[in-house]
Amino acid sequence: MTDRPDLTNLPSYRQPRRSVFSARRIALMASVVAGLGVAVHGFSPTTSPADLFSSPAHAQVNNEVKKVERPIGFADIVERVKPSVISVKVNIKEKTASNDDGDDSASPFQPGSPMERFFRRFGGPDGFPGQKGGRGRVVQGQGSGFFISADGYAVTNNHVVDGADKVEVTTDDGKTFSAKVIGTDQRTDIALIKVEGSSSFPFAKLADGKPRIGDWVLAVGNPFGLGGTVTAGIVSASGRDIGNGPYDDFIQIDAPVNKGNSGGPAFNTEGEVMGVNTAIYSPSGGSVGIAFSIPANTVKSVVAQLKDKGSVSRGWIGVQIQPVTSDIADSLGMKKAEGALVAEPQKDGPAAKAGIESGDVITTVNGESVKDARELARTIGGMAPGASVKLNVLHKGQDKVVNLTLGQLPNTVEAKADNDNDSGKGASKGTDVPKLGMTVAPANSVAGAGKDGVVVTEVDPKSAAAERGFKEGDVILEVGGKSVSTAGEVRDAINTARTDNKNSVLMRVKSGGQSRFVAVPIAKG
Repeated sequence: MTDRPDLTNLPSYRQPRRSVFSARRIALMASVVAGLGVAVHGFSPTTSPADLFSSPAHAQVNNEVKKVERPIGFADIVERVKPSVISVKVNIKEKTASNDDGDDSASPFQPGSPMERFFRRFGGPDGFPGQKGGRGRVVQGQGSGFFISADGYAVTNNHVVDGADKVEVTTDDGKTFSAKVIGTDQRTDIALIKVEGSSSFPFAKLADGKPRIGDWVLAVGNPFGLGGTVTAGIVSASGRDIGNGPYDDFIQIDAPVNKGNSGGPAFNTEGEVMGVNTAIYSPSGGSVGIAFSIPANTVKSVVAQLKDKGSVSRGWIGVQIQPVTSDIADSLGMKKAEGALVAEPQKDGPAAKAGIESGDVITTVNGESVKDARELARTIGGMAPGASVKLNVLHKGQDKVVNLTLGQLPNTVEAKADNDNDSGKGASKGTDVPKLGMTVAPANSVAGAGKDGVVVTEVDPKSAAAERGFKEGDVILEVGGKSVSTAGEVRDAINTARTDNKNSVLMRVKSGGQSRFVAVPIAKG
């Protein structure tokens, strides 16, 4: 029997009238069973109506039935929280909303990205039924939101109000108010707006704790512009990474949500907001029972900064990081695949100044273990710039402590030149590395490849290198922790790893201006 919410403290709660109904139900059931007993008695003289109730099996079933109570539903909770939810309508001028193929609902994601392929936003300015925009026209969109204070501060999604020239909200009682955007945070897709016109708006409370998998959840919003709609489900999972950014930590719910629910709240059975609905998994564009909500604790921290200064400042140590896989852990001699591997420290960043190098693994922050690269990003991003932190780092097989002062995460990321397209120009054929299934050449012999490392000039499609994602034009900077500049140095590093009984060798590879570590299995003998 599952736990049910305690609703006795709700204003509209009324104790269910069970006694009369239960007596009538028992009377009706008894009369039916008694009739059945007579019929059975006619066929079997040894069986009486009393036997049906006195036998152990039937007695056990009856006892179990008595324990089951009639479901109460969520009407009392909805009655209390629904007035805090609003519909958000935006107008955006000079918006190109047409694709070359005539589809007016242009994807807001980079073509080919995981989000573009597998996820669809729901409720941004893609238009709603009967309100499609065109080139050079005013585009209208609708989403959802909810008040967090009586004086009109409300939360919605960044992608609902991003670029809006005009924002209007409609409350649950049908009244319309104008609103202004106080601040937005693209990295978490949260926006704070201020609704003018009253100082006594009904508002919702953000939950303090984390929901458990299996907890009930109520999604309230404005799907397809239909107005306040309530759906119910459970928390399906937590800590989801949907490829939206380094701070992904979504709650997955199965309450049906659709376009227009964006920015709307997901309530728990206490009537508190456990998350803000922001994305769905949908091959068709409609609900398939997988939706994602921003956790309330993230919303709290972001909204506090947006209200205070209109933007969000995050701590920054200046490193490219990646997960520690089991192969990488084996290459580094680690017992567990945990922590965040530093692919490359940014020049003049806090980490580089503190002595952190490529190949180091950050294992703890202020004494707290770092599970993976995403957890490190969220932990550092949740700290204020200027804060002092202590990092435990695995450096060349040895533990060391690094103290540094956090910088401020830049609001923009400068694009680095991608020289891959020119890397093959003027290249020599290269030297084969048979154990890995690829051919390499010194980087200084290949135009546009730089001076350091060796360039991959050919990859056997059936090799271990191909399986690990190597492609022509990649630059291998290190093998087994040692810098390489010739094919011979690559082979020597591989032989050293084999002599040390390593199952794989760790390589630092630069591809498209970004560095990463790749553990490549090596053949024995």
